Amino acid sequence: MVKLNKIYTRTGDKGSTGLGTGERVPKHDKRIEAYGTVDEANAVIGLVRLHLGPDDAVIDGIMFRVQNDMFDLGADLCIPDRGEELGFEPLRVTDAQVERLEAEIDQLNAELEPLKSFVLPGGSAASAYLHLARTVSRRAERQMAELAADPNEHVSEACLKYINRLSDLLFVVGRYTNDRGNGDVLWVPGANR
Repeated sequence: MVKLNKIYTRTGDKGSTGLGTGERVPKHDKRIEAYGTVDEANAVIGLVRLHLGPDDAVIDGIMFRVQNDMFDLGADLCIPDRGEELGFEPLRVTDAQVERLEAEIDQLNAELEPLKSFVLPGGSAASAYLHLARTVSRRAERQMAELAADPNEHVSEACLKYINRLSDLLFVVGRYTNDRGNGDVLWVPGANR
């Protein structure tokens, strides 16, 4: 159970922060960058939800679940699995969370016409913010992949799959909220030469 009764602790005043294990690391640590970017993408999804209309209840429900999952992802990342006894069971992202994203992608994408060009971010406000969330989640994915490539670090396969599917979901939802793709703004190669 999370209990936050004191917001500032002064423990980070000299440029370090605590992982979920209690270990202190620099605030610029690759792990902190990764879950900080996950948090940033989550904040953008909050903006998406502000711009959804009354007919977007299904999408809002998906985005709400994703926001909660993203806190799970941050929790997983902030407690590195180093095979040591922690004295508690850390929260981990599961394959079931990845599978749910895949099912939602397939369900929504089935209602969209196939693309004949790349989509430019835009159309509706919700769609533009979804594309922003997608690009931030891709940055988180790159940071997580970099962290996972470090032989002294660990990022679970489920975490890497989740963040990869998340950006796919955000792309599909971006199209879906643009009048089921009819409001997509398409790239016209060389249009302004």
